[in-house]
Amino acid sequence: MQGYTIRIAKGIKEADGNLMGVKLGRVCLAQDIPVAAVAEAFGVTRQTIYYWFLGKSEPRGPACEAIEAYIANLA
Repeated sequence: MQGYTIRIAKGIKEADGNLMGVKLGRVCLAQDIPVAAVAEAFGVTRQTIYYWFLGKSEPRGPACEAIEAYIANLA
């Protein structure tokens, strides 16, 4: 878990798993995908990714479809 602090990892695990951003966070955490790489893939800031991962905000519109495809490609 080189790219995730214990606090962030715990936050992802405790967040609402029904939220799309949290689902993405859990997959990225499990596969140790760096937040910077995810941010680049979605064209958003690292802070936005952290908010999604922790359930503090939700991706909207086309980002949701892109996240579903991203998760499917990792599975």
